[in-house]
Amino acid sequence: MLENIELSKKMNKDEYKKVMPGLTIELAALQREATQFGIPVMIVFEGWDAAGKGTLINRLIMPLDPRGFKVHPTSAPNEEERHRPFLWRFWTKIPAKGRLAIFDRSWYGRVLVERVDKLIGKDEVRSSIRDINSFERMLNDDGYLVIKLFLHISKETQKKRFEKLENNSSTKWKVNKDDWRHHKQYGKYYRAASEMLDATDTASAGWVVVEAEDEEYAVKKVYDTVIGALKKRIAEIHAHEKKKARAPEIILDRVTGSALDRVDLTVVLDKAGYETRVKKCQKRVRELEHEIYAKRIPVIVMYEGWDAAGKGGNIRRLTQNMDPRGYEVFPIAAPSSVELAHHYLWRFWNSIPKAGHIGIFDRTWYGRVLVERIEGFSPEPVWKRAFREINEAELHLAEFGTVLIKFWLHISPEEQLARFEERQNTVHKQWKITEEDWRNREKWDKYKEAVDETIYRTSTEYAPWTILEANCKYHARIKALETFIETVEKAVERR
Repeated sequence: MLENIELSKKMNKDEYKKVMPGLTIELAALQREATQFGIPVMIVFEGWDAAGKGTLINRLIMPLDPRGFKVHPTSAPNEEERHRPFLWRFWTKIPAKGRLAIFDRSWYGRVLVERVDKLIGKDEVRSSIRDINSFERMLNDDGYLVIKLFLHISKETQKKRFEKLENNSSTKWKVNKDDWRHHKQYGKYYRAASEMLDATDTASAGWVVVEAEDEEYAVKKVYDTVIGALKKRIAEIHAHEKKKARAPEIILDRVTGSALDRVDLTVVLDKAGYETRVKKCQKRVRELEHEIYAKRIPVIVMYEGWDAAGKGGNIRRLTQNMDPRGYEVFPIAAPSSVELAHHYLWRFWNSIPKAGHIGIFDRTWYGRVLVERIEGFSPEPVWKRAFREINEAELHLAEFGTVLIKFWLHISPEEQLARFEERQNTVHKQWKITEEDWRNREKWDKYKEAVDETIYRTSTEYAPWTILEANCKYHARIKALETFIETVEKAVERR
């Protein structure tokens, strides 16, 4: 891509002064329209050191309402960020609907700076490019407008700008030894940047290379690019094409068999056997909690299951002997208005545990392919698309080293009815039963079909499902504890 760029392009200053007032007015108006239509916008500035990213960002935001955007300067990951997957710090910064986020450098540092400086190997470069393309596609599919700009200058121009900055007492701090070292590596960065641009120039988020040798030309091209992208997206909405563009038909292979039908719900563990095993398991869980902290292994435990299947009691037995400083339980309810204004995975990325800690989710991102599917909160193309999105998100976590443990607590319809009636007839348990629980029960067959498909499509080598036979709570609790122990022990051994 870079080899075809002509860097000698310039713009006459008089012409620049003539056209820019109209462009600034148009951009401000488009920002208001994007807010009105709830379009979340992400503008990424990448490119060479001294290419003028700060100047161009400043020129771009001058006509914008400052209440509607935020600029995110991106530097090398700090200690907190290094303890999580590399996309975590960007997932947590995606804007809400109708807002604009500008990134001064971005997730591309992973496959540019970290690659050239040999902080990651070839396999990590390839997997990171895959993760980046997946990330941008998820955002685009959810209605985000991602605009990516690469500011291009020659090695000679970069040297002149470094020298100019160094010769000014007020700006010499902007140039350091790393900048000059990277300047000497211009050829390596050029090759890495070219490969990066080619590999991530996708239909979801294409690149625009900005010839940045001449400031006026660069400013004008940035404005033209952003205005053009906003106008195109708004025109799609006006033409009622948003649904078609954002939610194409998705054809999935046929689900074969039923995982739930193969479960033996007659298994029983008596109280004496339970009490003998539970304390031993809980002791080992606490030991493993300290081992994963020492080895900086993140663990995520996910609980899904039928209403009244015993998720809360199961979680309590898992955490009963654990150090509370090393884990956190996240009870997931219906999304709030703030959460609904973001991509559905955003609220979960905000709760991803850092390396060495345990995150326990009482219900999860699988709500999109379960309750949202059955209750009609997500259209069919949206929940179908989510199977791939979930698998890709979990792969990103797993390749970082996160241990993923997924439990489905399975009970029979008869056992659920008995537990509902017990709750309804026991004063101190009545708070656990609601009209919604009874309504969901009437849709048992639909939910069962959704659960079977979810297990079929998202039980992977790196994040398999474990079905807990939960008609007997004692058995389900011990199986969960033993599964946790076995899975985490294997991860500790691999380290």
